[in-house]
Amino acid sequence: MTFFIIAFIALMIYSYRKDIKNHERYYKNAGKKVLIYGGLIIVVFVAIRLLAGN
Repeated sequence: MTFFIIAFIALMIYSYRKDIKNHERYYKNAGKKVLIYGGLIIVVFVAIRLLAGN
């Protein structure tokens, strides 16, 4: 099991480094969008919970 985890992480790092130029080109500012939309979903969920009284 430990070997699998180490091999999986190593392969993910290798794959990410290999595709880093494509990530910069196609996923520009993706982190900001994920934070904004994720935060918006959390705010809406909390608002619904508070309004529903649960």
